[in-house]
Amino acid sequence: MNKQRILRVGSRDSQLAVQQARIVMQSIQRVFPEIQMELITMKTTGDRILNRRLDQIGGKGLFVKELDQALRDDRIDISVHSLKDLPMEVPEDLPLMAFSRREDPRDVLIYRPEVTNQLLQQGGIIGSSSQRRILQLKQLYPACEFRSIRGNVQTRLRKLLEEDYQATVLAAAGVKRLSMEQVIGRYFTVEEIIPAAGQGIMVIQGRKGENVEMLRQINCQSSEIAARCERSFVRELDGGCSAPIAAYAMIQGDQLILHGLYAEEDKQDFVTGQLQGSSQEPEALGIRLARLLKG
Repeated sequence: MNKQRILRVGSRDSQLAVQQARIVMQSIQRVFPEIQMELITMKTTGDRILNRRLDQIGGKGLFVKELDQALRDDRIDISVHSLKDLPMEVPEDLPLMAFSRREDPRDVLIYRPEVTNQLLQQGGIIGSSSQRRILQLKQLYPACEFRSIRGNVQTRLRKLLEEDYQATVLAAAGVKRLSMEQVIGRYFTVEEIIPAAGQGIMVIQGRKGENVEMLRQINCQSSEIAARCERSFVRELDGGCSAPIAAYAMIQGDQLILHGLYAEEDKQDFVTGQLQGSSQEPEALGIRLARLLKG
């Protein structure tokens, strides 16, 4: 009798991260019902330190290093991440193996119960730690002040109610995956606020040479193409965690349309642009737009 195979899936321990891991596990089980899934969660350094901005404590790598180590130590077989939280440089021994179907890529605004968009236009405090978001929000809400806010979705909603914020900004994808759409006050178009590279896409990381064929079975090709394009744009601009850089690629037929944002070092001025190219060469399009905006 064959022993049933167990696949150990690593995830951050936030409610959203666990939900995302479960979505990936369900995708695998639909194709491979014979595989038994085991979820292993852990708190990352990025989850523990919430009183400082990410760029002040080491960047996006703080959300993945514990999971990377668990892969190397053979405590888990794969890890699931929000692609936007993943550093641009991926270790050679832990490649990205599959990309999920993209959820809504937009950013959303969530108000305190007594606040409306009309009131916010007159002034108030918007909670955000993302320079990318703040730069673009200043164009939409010039009368507002911006203050740092960090933590998972539930933590930010609690801070919104308990602290001196009138609104906060989150990724629509996370709110929707938690089935909390009712809290959304306003959706921003991808032109109003260009999303972070990879926003709305989940990615599976694993050990080189292991589980490759299995994970290709659940890979979303259109998400992979968009991700490769957006991440090449950011890499070309040397974009780390705190750099105000945004990228969103959309497939139309055999063409790829890339929207990008790049901010200068002082983080006050920024340029945006759009380019179209072949979906067969996503990285090349990302590099072209990056060079165009950098000038």
